[in-house]
Amino acid sequence: MATLQGMSGVDLRALVAEAADRLPLWVGKIYQFDAKTLGIRLNGEDRAKYLLLVETGRRAHFTAEFPVPPKNPPSFAMLLRKHLEGGKVLGIRQLGLERTISLDIGKRDTTYHLIFELFDEGNAVLCGEDYTIIKPLWHHRFKTREVVPGAVYAFEGSDCLSQSSEAFQTMLVESDRDIVRTLAVGCMLGGAYAEEVCLAAGVEKSAAAAEVDAEAVRGAFERLMADVGGRREPVITASGCWPVVLAGEEVRERFSTFSEALDAFYPKTASGKEEAAAEKPRLSQTEVIRRRQAEAIKGFEKKIERNQRIVEVIYENYTAVAGIIATLDDASKSRSWQEIEQILKANGDNPAAKTVRAIHPSEAAVDLDLSGERVKTFVHETIEQNLGRYYDQIKKFKKKKAGALAAMERTVPEKARTKKNLVLRKKRWYHRFRWFTTSDGILVIGGRDASQNEELVKKYMEGGDLFVHADVHGGSVVIVKGTTEHLDEAVLFAASYSNAWKAGHFTADVYAARPDQVSKTAESGEYVARGAFIVRGERQYFRNVSLGAAIGLAMAPEVAVIGGPPGAVTERAKVWVELRPGQFEPNDTAKKVVRALREKLSEDEWKGLKNALNTEAVAAFVPPGGSDIVEP
Repeated sequence: MATLQGMSGVDLRALVAEAADRLPLWVGKIYQFDAKTLGIRLNGEDRAKYLLLVETGRRAHFTAEFPVPPKNPPSFAMLLRKHLEGGKVLGIRQLGLERTISLDIGKRDTTYHLIFELFDEGNAVLCGEDYTIIKPLWHHRFKTREVVPGAVYAFEGSDCLSQSSEAFQTMLVESDRDIVRTLAVGCMLGGAYAEEVCLAAGVEKSAAAAEVDAEAVRGAFERLMADVGGRREPVITASGCWPVVLAGEEVRERFSTFSEALDAFYPKTASGKEEAAAEKPRLSQTEVIRRRQAEAIKGFEKKIERNQRIVEVIYENYTAVAGIIATLDDASKSRSWQEIEQILKANGDNPAAKTVRAIHPSEAAVDLDLSGERVKTFVHETIEQNLGRYYDQIKKFKKKKAGALAAMERTVPEKARTKKNLVLRKKRWYHRFRWFTTSDGILVIGGRDASQNEELVKKYMEGGDLFVHADVHGGSVVIVKGTTEHLDEAVLFAASYSNAWKAGHFTADVYAARPDQVSKTAESGEYVARGAFIVRGERQYFRNVSLGAAIGLAMAPEVAVIGGPPGAVTERAKVWVELRPGQFEPNDTAKKVVRALREKLSEDEWKGLKNALNTEAVAAFVPPGGSDIVEP
């Protein structure tokens, strides 16, 4: 029976049988909703979708709807996604009648085992093919086993029905308990299911296990597990949620699957939205500062009050304190503090000795218990000097309190918060190539390497396009996707993203040709390397094209880093920098560009653009070879 505290091994047997009926399954997304609850989206045949929810230490079942996952997935969920996403569920197994299940998932050339423990505190453990633990949700070390990375997970368990009839009978004969407890504990049935077996077998549950009809009990046991595994009648009763209806249980609600019953029985896991709603309202900057100041003032007042109390108790015990100071000061001249401490312990009945609670040899001080207040007293100083120490503390904290009160009276200007609805650029097919848009809106794309050069010509070059290439060995194949009045921008683009830039040249020749002039077919005896092409016929040449590039940040219609010829970039960018061949490597150049663009933005603007303006985004537009930033 499944209760609000958790599921039994028999309940888990029903769930595993139900899940196995849905095979084959493939692992989709994996989520972690809180410290103990995980969800796996499983894809079945005919586009079927199943949502498996597991609350470790408590329950596992399919659900109609997952809770809202956290915005940033926990590291364990990310690890499971890395290893299991897209894998095929080869099997779903239970460890005997233990509250432990394993999802065996095949991916590429290996099989992973994702094990869920529903007993005690619970756990989720990812294992390799040989059950070596890759990562558990929780690390545990027990006397008999370890659940830590590198250890081998012992996935094995007993099931009374897996024994032969003779072994089952021997187990009953050797038991010193009554039959119901033998089944409940020894066979892990639990009390309710054990009583059901006794009732079906026609034996008295209080009878000694050694004296009952073993065959009758085994038969009843087998019929129960057959019903749980294949003839389920899921119900919710007053006592819990059941995969089958037991005798004497009053049914409140029936369900077609055990998962539906469990999903209705267990309270919904709090979603991220509900948790966010329960969070405290966000305070303004002024409110946060005032709250901190108020807490500081309370702390100062407590310290002032305590030091004032210490002064009072010293005066109340003036004679006794003065005597202790004089005695210990005199004793320290001829004895060590260790000897003094031993003498005080030996004279524990002496009222003065009882007053000393602790000794601080390095400070020549003792803690005295004065009217319930622990007071540090320095024995080489007079009582007035000791009082002076506490008066100094009172003055110090009164001064701090006054400063905090004065600060609270000053108005803290609140910065106006303006929420900007920034639309980040969506990923498009051509973003993996070099690319830019001409001033009149024509897309120009170029290859980053020989493989992309090949792909552009074979897959993306069409009849109305223009083939552009720098007249140097090594460079981007540039395809102009349409007719533009700013062909000079495409030409400059081809020159700048060629080996001319890498060689440190400041100019290069560029030519253009029609798509029908470009061929991969070589003449007899010739060879055309990967990424290279033969251009036949008359070409249009552009001589001594000046190299240069610009990288900027566009704000509309989408927020994104853009790059290419300066004329095309500066028209669309809010801020930009220009590059020319120089000394800094591409990665260093990208970092310098990010810093330069950031300096052109206000602090508020920069905070809202961190996801768009970064080194990776800028590096995609940095030409090959060394570069320098052109100073304005």
